Amino acid sequence: MVEPISNHFGLSDEERAESIPSGPQPKITNRIGWATTHLSKAGLAERPRHGYLKITERGLSLLKEEPDRINLKLLDRYPEHLSFRSSKKDRTSDPPRGHPEPVDETRTPSEIMSDAYWDVRSGLAEEILQQVKSCSPVFFERLVVDLLVSMGYGGTRADAGEVIGRSGDGGIDGTIKEDRLGLDVIYVQAKRWENKVGRPDIQQFAGALQGQKARKGVFITTSNFSKAALDYARDIESSLVLVDGEELAGLMIDHDVGTTVESSYEIKRVDSDYFEES
Repeated sequence: MVEPISNHFGLSDEERAESIPSGPQPKITNRIGWATTHLSKAGLAERPRHGYLKITERGLSLLKEEPDRINLKLLDRYPEHLSFRSSKKDRTSDPPRGHPEPVDETRTPSEIMSDAYWDVRSGLAEEILQQVKSCSPVFFERLVVDLLVSMGYGGTRADAGEVIGRSGDGGIDGTIKEDRLGLDVIYVQAKRWENKVGRPDIQQFAGALQGQKARKGVFITTSNFSKAALDYARDIESSLVLVDGEELAGLMIDHDVGTTVESSYEIKRVDSDYFEES
Protein backbone atom coordinates (compact mmCIF):
# COMPACT_ATOMS: atom_id res chain seq x y z
CA MET A 1 0.00 0.00 0.00
CA VAL A 2 2.93 2.33 0.52
CA GLU A 3 3.54 3.11 -3.14
CA PRO A 4 -0.05 3.79 -4.27
CA ILE A 5 -0.85 5.82 -1.14
CA SER A 6 2.34 7.86 -1.56
CA ASN A 7 1.37 8.51 -5.17
CA HIS A 8 -2.20 9.44 -4.18
CA PHE A 9 -1.00 12.11 -1.78
CA GLY A 10 1.74 13.29 -4.14
CA LEU A 11 4.55 12.72 -1.67
CA SER A 12 7.97 13.92 -2.79
CA ASP A 13 11.04 11.67 -2.77
CA GLU A 14 12.19 13.41 0.42
CA GLU A 15 8.84 12.81 2.13
CA ARG A 16 8.84 9.14 1.10
CA ALA A 17 12.37 8.71 2.49
CA GLU A 18 11.70 10.54 5.76
CA SER A 19 12.17 8.20 8.73
CA ILE A 20 10.57 8.24 12.15
CA PRO A 21 12.94 9.78 14.76
CA SER A 22 13.38 6.53 16.67
CA GLY A 23 14.62 4.35 13.82
CA PRO A 24 15.11 3.71 10.11
CA GLN A 25 11.49 2.87 9.29
CA PRO A 26 9.98 5.34 6.79
CA LYS A 27 7.34 7.58 8.35
CA ILE A 28 4.81 6.75 5.62
CA THR A 29 5.21 3.02 6.31
CA ASN A 30 4.85 3.57 10.06
CA ARG A 31 1.69 5.64 9.63
CA ILE A 32 0.09 3.19 7.22
CA GLY A 33 0.84 0.39 9.66
CA TRP A 34 -0.88 2.18 12.54
CA ALA A 35 -3.79 3.20 10.30
CA THR A 36 -4.40 -0.42 9.31
CA THR A 37 -4.27 -1.44 12.97
CA HIS A 38 -6.99 1.03 13.94
CA LEU A 39 -9.13 0.19 10.88
CA SER A 40 -8.88 -3.50 11.75
CA LYS A 41 -9.73 -2.93 15.41
CA ALA A 42 -12.83 -0.98 14.32
CA GLY A 43 -13.89 -3.85 12.05
CA LEU A 44 -13.60 -1.69 8.93
CA ALA A 45 -10.85 -3.86 7.43
CA GLU A 46 -9.49 -7.34 7.97
CA ARG A 47 -6.27 -9.19 7.30
CA PRO A 48 -7.18 -12.41 5.42
CA ARG A 49 -3.49 -13.37 5.32
CA HIS A 50 -0.07 -11.91 5.91
CA GLY A 51 0.64 -8.81 3.86
CA TYR A 52 -2.97 -8.30 2.75
CA LEU A 53 -5.70 -5.93 3.93
CA LYS A 54 -9.32 -6.24 2.82
CA ILE A 55 -12.19 -3.82 3.41
CA THR A 56 -15.20 -5.31 5.24
CA GLU A 57 -18.92 -4.78 4.79
CA ARG A 58 -18.79 -2.39 7.73
CA GLY A 59 -16.03 -0.48 6.01
CA LEU A 60 -18.03 -0.24 2.78
CA SER A 61 -21.05 1.00 4.72
CA LEU A 62 -18.96 3.73 6.33
CA LEU A 63 -17.67 4.88 2.94
CA LYS A 64 -21.25 5.23 1.72
CA GLU A 65 -21.74 7.87 4.42
CA GLU A 66 -18.97 9.89 2.72
CA PRO A 67 -17.35 11.09 5.96
CA ASP A 68 -15.12 14.16 5.72
CA ARG A 69 -12.35 12.25 7.42
CA ILE A 70 -11.82 9.01 9.27
CA ASN A 71 -10.16 9.75 12.58
CA LEU A 72 -10.02 8.21 16.06
CA LYS A 73 -13.17 10.01 17.17
CA LEU A 74 -15.13 8.51 14.28
CA LEU A 75 -13.67 5.04 14.84
CA ASP A 76 -14.72 5.16 18.49
CA ARG A 77 -18.35 4.79 17.37
CA TYR A 78 -17.52 1.09 17.01
CA PRO A 79 -17.42 -0.77 20.36
CA GLU A 80 -14.45 -2.94 19.29
CA HIS A 81 -12.29 0.11 18.61
CA LEU A 82 -13.42 1.87 21.76
CA SER A 83 -12.54 -1.23 23.76
CA PHE A 84 -9.12 -1.37 22.08
CA ARG A 85 -8.40 2.25 22.95
CA SER A 86 -9.71 1.85 26.50
CA SER A 87 -7.45 -1.15 27.11
CA LYS A 88 -4.46 0.95 26.02
CA LYS A 89 -5.39 3.73 28.44
CA ASP A 90 -5.82 1.23 31.29
CA ARG A 91 -2.16 0.24 30.90
CA THR A 92 -1.06 3.79 31.66
CA SER A 93 -1.62 6.00 34.66
CA ASP A 94 -4.88 7.92 34.70
CA PRO A 95 -4.65 11.60 33.73
CA PRO A 96 -5.34 14.12 36.52
CA ARG A 97 -9.01 14.83 37.11
CA GLY A 98 -10.24 17.78 35.11
CA HIS A 99 -7.48 17.29 32.52
CA PRO A 100 -8.69 15.02 29.71
CA GLU A 101 -6.10 12.91 27.96
CA PRO A 102 -4.78 14.88 24.97
CA VAL A 103 -5.18 13.17 21.60
CA ASP A 104 -2.83 14.07 18.78
CA GLU A 105 -4.21 12.44 15.68
CA THR A 106 -1.42 13.75 13.46
CA ARG A 107 1.21 11.44 14.97
CA THR A 108 1.49 7.71 15.47
CA PRO A 109 2.31 6.15 18.88
CA SER A 110 5.84 5.47 17.61
CA GLU A 111 6.33 9.15 16.83
CA ILE A 112 4.86 10.26 20.16
CA MET A 113 7.13 7.87 22.04
CA SER A 114 10.15 9.04 20.04
CA ASP A 115 9.37 12.68 20.77
CA ALA A 116 8.98 11.87 24.46
CA TYR A 117 12.37 10.12 24.42
CA TRP A 118 14.07 13.17 22.90
CA ASP A 119 12.38 15.44 25.45
CA VAL A 120 13.78 13.29 28.27
CA ARG A 121 17.20 13.15 26.60
CA SER A 122 17.27 16.92 26.11
CA GLY A 123 16.50 17.53 29.77
CA LEU A 124 19.13 14.99 30.79
CA ALA A 125 21.73 16.66 28.56
CA GLU A 126 21.07 20.04 30.17
CA GLU A 127 21.38 18.51 33.65
CA ILE A 128 24.64 16.76 32.72
CA LEU A 129 26.14 19.96 31.32
CA GLN A 130 25.29 21.86 34.50
CA GLN A 131 26.98 19.13 36.54
CA VAL A 132 30.07 19.22 34.32
CA LYS A 133 30.33 23.01 34.57
CA SER A 134 30.16 22.85 38.36
CA CYS A 135 32.85 20.17 38.76
CA SER A 136 36.51 20.96 39.42
CA PRO A 137 39.03 21.33 36.57
CA VAL A 138 40.80 18.15 37.70
CA PHE A 139 37.53 16.18 37.65
CA PHE A 140 36.72 17.56 34.20
CA GLU A 141 40.10 16.39 32.90
CA ARG A 142 39.40 12.90 34.22
CA LEU A 143 35.90 12.99 32.72
CA VAL A 144 37.32 13.74 29.27
CA VAL A 145 39.69 10.77 29.50
CA ASP A 146 36.87 8.50 30.69
CA LEU A 147 34.72 9.60 27.76
CA LEU A 148 37.43 9.06 25.15
CA VAL A 149 38.22 5.61 26.56
CA SER A 150 34.51 4.72 26.55
CA MET A 151 34.42 5.76 22.88
CA GLY A 152 37.15 3.22 22.12
CA TYR A 153 40.30 5.32 22.23
CA GLY A 154 43.38 4.28 24.16
CA GLY A 155 42.22 0.81 25.20
CA THR A 156 42.03 0.88 29.02
CA ARG A 157 42.17 4.01 31.11
CA ALA A 158 45.51 2.95 32.54
CA ASP A 159 47.26 3.05 29.16
CA ALA A 160 45.04 5.66 27.48
CA GLY A 161 47.72 8.30 27.41
CA GLU A 162 48.85 11.34 29.35
CA VAL A 163 46.22 12.71 31.68
CA ILE A 164 44.56 15.75 30.20
CA GLY A 165 45.87 18.99 31.70
CA ARG A 166 49.29 17.70 32.74
CA SER A 167 51.50 18.38 29.75
CA GLY A 168 50.58 22.05 29.08
CA ASP A 169 52.67 22.08 25.92
CA GLY A 170 51.82 25.14 23.86
CA GLY A 171 48.04 24.77 24.00
CA ILE A 172 48.01 20.96 24.19
CA ASP A 173 46.46 19.68 27.41
CA GLY A 174 47.22 16.03 26.86
CA THR A 175 47.36 13.07 24.50
CA ILE A 176 45.50 9.83 24.10
CA LYS A 177 46.24 6.77 21.97
CA GLU A 178 43.95 6.30 19.00
CA ASP A 179 43.81 2.55 19.63
CA ARG A 180 45.13 -0.13 21.96
CA LEU A 181 48.34 -0.51 19.94
CA GLY A 182 49.07 3.20 19.99
CA LEU A 183 49.55 3.37 16.22
CA ASP A 184 48.63 7.04 16.32
CA VAL A 185 48.20 9.71 18.96
CA ILE A 186 45.39 12.23 19.30
CA TYR A 187 46.22 15.54 20.95
CA VAL A 188 43.53 16.96 23.20
CA GLN A 189 42.61 20.31 24.66
CA ALA A 190 39.82 20.36 27.23
CA LYS A 191 38.43 23.63 28.52
CA ARG A 192 35.72 24.00 31.16
CA TRP A 193 34.66 27.43 29.96
CA GLU A 194 31.53 29.57 30.01
CA ASN A 195 32.63 32.00 27.30
CA LYS A 196 32.51 31.15 23.61
CA VAL A 197 35.72 29.70 22.15
CA GLY A 198 37.01 31.97 19.40
CA ARG A 199 39.28 31.58 16.41
CA PRO A 200 42.47 32.65 18.26
CA ASP A 201 42.07 29.74 20.69
CA ILE A 202 41.73 27.27 17.83
CA GLN A 203 44.65 28.84 15.97
CA GLN A 204 46.83 28.43 19.04
CA PHE A 205 45.85 24.77 19.35
CA ALA A 206 46.43 24.16 15.63
CA GLY A 207 49.86 25.79 15.90
CA ALA A 208 50.72 23.50 18.81
CA LEU A 209 49.70 20.50 16.71
CA GLN A 210 52.00 21.62 13.91
CA GLY A 211 54.83 22.03 16.44
CA GLN A 212 54.34 18.39 17.43
CA LYS A 213 53.96 17.31 13.79
CA ALA A 214 50.60 15.94 14.87
CA ARG A 215 47.85 15.11 12.40
CA LYS A 216 44.87 14.78 14.73
CA GLY A 217 43.48 16.93 17.49
CA VAL A 218 40.30 17.30 19.55
CA PHE A 219 39.22 20.51 21.27
CA ILE A 220 36.53 19.89 23.91
CA THR A 221 34.74 22.67 25.74
CA THR A 222 31.70 23.04 27.97
CA SER A 223 30.68 26.20 26.10
CA ASN A 224 30.49 26.59 22.31
CA PHE A 225 32.51 27.82 19.34
CA SER A 226 32.27 30.97 17.29
CA LYS A 227 31.54 30.68 13.58
CA ALA A 228 35.07 31.91 12.81
CA ALA A 229 36.51 29.13 15.00
CA LEU A 230 34.39 26.50 13.27
CA ASP A 231 35.34 27.79 9.81
CA TYR A 232 39.03 27.82 10.68
CA ALA A 233 38.98 24.26 12.04
CA ARG A 234 37.24 23.06 8.88
CA ASP A 235 39.72 24.71 6.51
CA ILE A 236 43.08 23.71 8.04
CA GLU A 237 45.00 20.68 6.80
CA SER A 238 45.21 18.92 10.16
CA SER A 239 42.23 16.82 11.25
CA LEU A 240 40.81 18.96 14.03
CA VAL A 241 37.51 18.05 15.72
CA LEU A 242 35.64 20.57 17.86
CA VAL A 243 33.26 19.28 20.55
CA ASP A 244 31.02 21.85 22.25
CA GLY A 245 29.05 21.47 25.47
CA GLU A 246 25.89 20.18 23.80
CA GLU A 247 27.76 17.49 21.87
CA LEU A 248 29.82 16.63 24.96
CA ALA A 249 26.64 15.96 26.96
CA GLY A 250 25.22 13.87 24.10
CA LEU A 251 28.37 11.76 23.90
CA MET A 252 28.30 11.19 27.66
CA ILE A 253 24.72 9.91 27.36
CA ASP A 254 25.51 7.68 24.39
CA HIS A 255 28.57 6.14 26.05
CA ASP A 256 27.23 5.89 29.63
CA VAL A 257 29.68 8.33 31.19
CA GLY A 258 28.11 9.96 34.25
CA THR A 259 24.71 8.43 33.41
CA THR A 260 22.91 5.24 34.32
CA VAL A 261 19.88 3.48 32.83
CA GLU A 262 16.71 4.28 34.77
CA SER A 263 14.28 2.29 32.63
CA SER A 264 14.31 0.51 29.28
CA TYR A 265 11.61 -0.33 26.73
CA GLU A 266 11.77 -2.59 23.70
CA ILE A 267 9.71 -1.64 20.65
CA LYS A 268 9.06 -4.69 18.49
CA ARG A 269 7.49 -5.26 15.10
CA VAL A 270 6.20 -8.27 13.21
CA ASP A 271 8.95 -10.40 11.70
CA SER A 272 7.65 -10.74 8.15
CA ASP A 273 10.21 -13.37 7.24
CA TYR A 274 8.87 -15.69 9.94
CA PHE A 275 5.40 -15.74 8.40
CA GLU A 276 6.54 -16.38 4.83
CA GLU A 277 5.27 -19.79 3.71
CA SER A 278 7.37 -21.54 1.07
